[in-house]
Amino acid sequence: MSERYIIAGGDMRFSALAEVLAENAKVCTVGFDKNIFGSDRIIAAESLVSVPYRADCLVLPLPVSSDGITLNAPFYSGTVSLSELTSCVKKDGIVLGGRISPGVREMFSSKDIEVVDYFEREELAVLNALATAEGALQIALEEQPVIISGSNVLILGMGRIAKSLIRILQGFGAHITAAARKYSDMAWAEVFGCETADISALENSEALCNADIIFNTVPHLILSGELLKCCNKNCLIIDLASKPGGMDMEAAGRLGLRAIWALSLPGKTAPVSSGRMIARTIENILHERNR
Repeated sequence: MSERYIIAGGDMRFSALAEVLAENAKVCTVGFDKNIFGSDRIIAAESLVSVPYRADCLVLPLPVSSDGITLNAPFYSGTVSLSELTSCVKKDGIVLGGRISPGVREMFSSKDIEVVDYFEREELAVLNALATAEGALQIALEEQPVIISGSNVLILGMGRIAKSLIRILQGFGAHITAAARKYSDMAWAEVFGCETADISALENSEALCNADIIFNTVPHLILSGELLKCCNKNCLIIDLASKPGGMDMEAAGRLGLRAIWALSLPGKTAPVSSGRMIARTIENILHERNR
């Protein structure tokens, strides 16, 4: 494990992340107006100038930046330049961030600094899917006037999030149909004990028309205006797909449907657990590199 970390920017997930890493290493944070960290082992620097050392490992947020120039730092009233952060890393150091754009990657690589995107790691993707599924269930429990048990649930897609959702919803006694394109995905749905449907033939299907709750996990348009017309008026639709999403939100509004585009759920509903997941992934990456 690296001996000295700098954690730059991020949301509440990175408070938990800092506390995990500080158990076994030196940790300094920058890009926060106030010390939101519970451990007195964490150094909270007011600016890059006051950072006391160059890092073995610079941890950047998820996502790293929205413009490719400044750091994503929602708890900081100022701005932190990504180019200035390159001087905070030791020559043989490493930079770890989430959803790193090619431009940002090149910014550090040009200084001969290794760059790794922790969001591309499978273990984080799996754990993140579980956190997303639990967050989606929380929304459903808050929004539905009826219990989940006995409800007809349609899940679009059969990826990590869908599989986590199925596991959780089965414990609540929901009647689940999983819609997918691939025969292999439909086979997995059957193994999980679900009914199956062809995602390309949902219009006027029983699975769509009778659904009390629909969860979409596919990151391209699936729930078009035509399909949304088939939904019953009391149906709750929760889109879990990343941008551009999988539902025509404008059409859903015109039809009077309850539609929620639930982006970045792990950071909103379970920031402490999500931060610990990222910390665990970072430790795995460094362990693989014998750091």
